[in-house]
This record gives sequence, C-alpha cells and structure tokens, in this order.
Amino acid sequence: MVSPDILTTNNSKLYGSIPHGGELINLILEGEELVELKQRSISLPSLLLTKKQLCDIELLMNGGFSPLSTFMDETIYNNVVETMTIDGDKDEGLLFPMPIVLDISKECLDTVLATDSKQMALRDEEGNLIAVLTVSNYYTPNKENEAKKTMGSIDPYHPGVSTIFNTKEYYVSGKLEGAQLPVHYDYNGLRRTPIQVRELFKTKGWENVIAFQTRNPMHRAHRELTVRAAELNANCHLLIQPVVGMTKPGDIDYHTRVKCYKEIMDSYPEGLATLSLLPLAMRMGGPREAVWHAIIRKNFGCNHFIVGRDHAGPGEDKQGNLFYQPYEAQELALKLANRLSIKILPFQMMVYVPAHDKYYPVDEVPEGLETANISGTKLRHLLRTGGEIPNWFTYEKVVKILRDSCPPRSKQGFTVFFTGFSGSGKSTIANALNEALLEDGSRSITLLDGDVVRTFLSSELGFSKEHRDLNIKRIGFVASEISKAGGIAICAPIAPYAGARKFARDLITPNGGFIEIHISTPIETCEKRDRKGLYAKVRSGQLKGFTGIDDPYETPENPELRIDTTHTSVKDAILLILNHLRTEGYIN
Repeated sequence: MVSPDILTTNNSKLYGSIPHGGELINLILEGEELVELKQRSISLPSLLLTKKQLCDIELLMNGGFSPLSTFMDETIYNNVVETMTIDGDKDEGLLFPMPIVLDISKECLDTVLATDSKQMALRDEEGNLIAVLTVSNYYTPNKENEAKKTMGSIDPYHPGVSTIFNTKEYYVSGKLEGAQLPVHYDYNGLRRTPIQVRELFKTKGWENVIAFQTRNPMHRAHRELTVRAAELNANCHLLIQPVVGMTKPGDIDYHTRVKCYKEIMDSYPEGLATLSLLPLAMRMGGPREAVWHAIIRKNFGCNHFIVGRDHAGPGEDKQGNLFYQPYEAQELALKLANRLSIKILPFQMMVYVPAHDKYYPVDEVPEGLETANISGTKLRHLLRTGGEIPNWFTYEKVVKILRDSCPPRSKQGFTVFFTGFSGSGKSTIANALNEALLEDGSRSITLLDGDVVRTFLSSELGFSKEHRDLNIKRIGFVASEISKAGGIAICAPIAPYAGARKFARDLITPNGGFIEIHISTPIETCEKRDRKGLYAKVRSGQLKGFTGIDDPYETPENPELRIDTTHTSVKDAILLILNHLRTEGYIN
C-alpha cells in the first residue's frame, strides 16, 4: 500500500497516492510573476476558450492531468494516439491514453506567429485572463487517425469522434503560464483541486480512498455498489466525484444531478464518503477513457478506482450496435493496473432482488430469484409520463428533484424542426402548425421561418457551408432558449447538412423535446412549383450554390416524421404532426 506521506520531485509533501509521473503540477503564478503576466497579456492577441478547452485547461493547471504541464506538442500527441504513452514506449512508457490538445484556426495561428513573442492570452467568454501560452509547436493533426485510435471509431455519431472532427485546423503547444483557474459561480465549496482534495483526506485521516465517478444521478444501486466496494476493501473510504464539466449530449444537467448527489450523501454511513466535483470534459471514450479517469484519480490522491460495466460508454451507433462491449473498459483498466499504480475495482451492474429486499451484483444473484431494475430509458419514461418510481429504486427526495427538473412532456417546451428543399412546403406547414397549436393549447409559440431568420437574425450571412451551418446554429440556440422557457419553437429552414441539424438537436434536447420533420417532397416537384422563381434563376445561371441543384442536401436518416407534400395535403400533414405530438405526450 502506498504511504500516505510522499515526497514529490519539487520537494513538497503531499498526502495521498503518488501523482502520475511523480509530481503534482501547479501552473498558477503568484505574486510579482502574476502581476507581470497580467500586464503582459494586455497587448497579446486573445483566444476565447470553448467549454471543452476551459475544462481541459483547469485540470492542466491544477494538476489533475499531471504530469502534463501544457497542451500536447506533436511528438507527445502522436505518442499518445499510437501507444497510449507520453514517451512512445508502448510496453513500459508512462501511460496517458487521451490527447489533451488546444485547437485553433489558421487565422488565429497566423496572428500569433506574426507577433515577436509568439504569445497569446487564453481567456474565458467573459474576457477573464486564464493563462498565457507561448506557441513553440504547432501542427495539423490526422483527425481520422486520432478518432480511430482513441475512440475506436470514425463514426461521427460517436460524441467523442464528433468532437475531434469539429476541432479547428491546428493544434498548438508551448509554455503555459496560469493566471487563475476558470471562474465558477456555483458549488464552489465542492469544487476542490487535487491539492485541496488531498488536504481534505489528511484532515479526515483517510489513507486509502476509493474514487467513484458518475455522469448520471445516483440511486440506491449506486449507493449499494459504492458501499460494497468499501466493505470489500478494508479501511477504505469513498470519494464520490461526479463530472460537472461536459458529459454525453442529452444527459441530465449537472445542477439537477448535484442536488441529487447532495441528498444521497446523507444515506451513507457517517464518515464513510465525501462529495467533490470534477470539471472534466468527457470524451465518452470507453476503454481509453477509463484508464484516463484512473490517472486523474491518482492525481487527486486516491489509490482505488471503480470501473463500471460500461464505463464512459456512448451507447449505440445508428444501427443499434454498441460502440464498446460491456466489459471492454474494465478489461483494459485491469490490464494496465500495475503500470497505473492504482487498484482497479471492476463492478457488475447492481440489481434489486425483491425476495430479499436487497441489491446484488448481477452475477451474484441467488439462483432462481427474480430481479428488478429500472433502466435510464425507463426512468425517463416514468418522469415524462408522471409514472410511479418505486422506493426500492431511489430515494423520495431524489425523485422530487428529478420531477422538478424533468416535468411531464405536456409541461415541457419543445421544438418542431422542419427541413427540406426550397418549395417543399416547409413554411406552409409550419405556419399551419403554428395556427393549429395556438388553437389547441395555451403555451407560447415562436415561428422561426427560414426566410424570416435570414432577414432578422442572419442578414450578414451568405450561403457557403460555413454560413449555412452558422445560420442553423443560431436558429438552434434561439429554439433551445424558447424550449428551456417552456415554450414551443417551430423552425422551418432548409438545413441541408446533417452536422448542423445534429448540433441543433444536441443543443435543444437537454432543455426540451426535439421533433425533426423531413419534408421529403422530391426536388422535381419543388422545381415545378417554383413559387419564388428561384429554380428558374438557378437554371438561367443567375444563382449558384442552390441546395439540391449544385449544392448537396444530406437527407435525414432518422427523423421523427417524414412527409411528402406531393400527395399529402397541408391539412393531413398537420393531423400527422399533431397525432405524433399527442402520442409522445407533448400536447394533450
């Protein structure tokens, strides 16, 4: 067992497990150095960090990603992608399975390289200085290879793959000087750095700590699993460390989850467990991610780490096939446990046995006894429909929090998102649906027609792919705010690209329903109608880049509804849509 007091390479004592690589990194400057950094940053070009980049830089600067002291340069990046090690020695090298990179555009890079210092100020969206990076290395990554090696897939339906493919052209590295950790205005008492977590362990006298990570609300099964882990590993305590950075699109928001975590902590035996939050941007990378999470917990002072049955799994692809096999993450973490110097605790799914009024690992259920379990999908259905959630599954206070956060669909906001060729009938049906919903209910309804949005929201945009995508992202943002407020948004753009439509769906679904309706009227029918005379202009050469003619339209693969107005009247189309909304519980 690791001694609780260890001497790191910078000659300062730490309590807890040895940090990965031997030293706990701290990049935050103090005193005169910090004053000089802030003064220097005033004249530097700035990069506004994305949410993912803010999560990454926070764990870089506070030591959560030790031994990394900056974003990966090309050599380390290639080593990590190919061998899961920093030094490239696949068999004995220092493990690090996930690329930690800073992506920037060519325009931004050119601006930085044109300066004498080659430095840029890294800021949050409010302009607060987070760090200064001196660019000494830049490179264009092979994103397909990165996705294939780290995620095991190049399917953009995988959220980690999608993130990789959506990064900017260049990755940059160099000396990183920290001004402050990203600013948070919530749960600051639970947002502890690695050194603060270690100090907490020292205060409590905890020498052996089991870390448990989750991105979902915790219920009785999670409580039983973690308590069982402590019972099976003598003299161990529990660090419940859920992710509050970025998780899988569509997950329950972290504010709701933190409220649930705080309630469930009271169910643990006194002195057994403590709660701390992790500002991590998950990649949903399954096996590699499990190893990465173990490294992070080492840096937070833990010497045991629970790896679940489907750890950091993104679920299924479009064909219904799992991206990772159920025990794949456990197998890789166990295989590398000795090199990680942390004890991996693989756990089966916990199921309830009514006859014993007790939870068991699924592989230890007494023969002949029935089991009960409620999947995440079923739980969401019960919340959506107001169905009863049994006490054996979770706690009453947790149910109340979830019901307050996830009201029945009839009380949720939602977005109806039409897509199709110009002249397909989108605007006509959208207008008719607007009138029908106004007659049918009392909720606020906003109609975001493609032409109207182009006039008032995106008047400066052209029709390049980049501008078309930006237009849809703007529509998606407005619709998400409407849905979040409990209203109904009806959107009717052409929206030719699948990526932008997925962006809108992912943005809206955490806050309400998303119903994609493909108006599948053939291009030949649309051209015959040509009510705006646009097709005639295309054929005469007056218009270029027209969707369906000389610019592609990516047909939706799995829309909620598909309607061809060639043989379907507006009245019948509205009946189809209203019936779908009623069946799904959005309207009564």
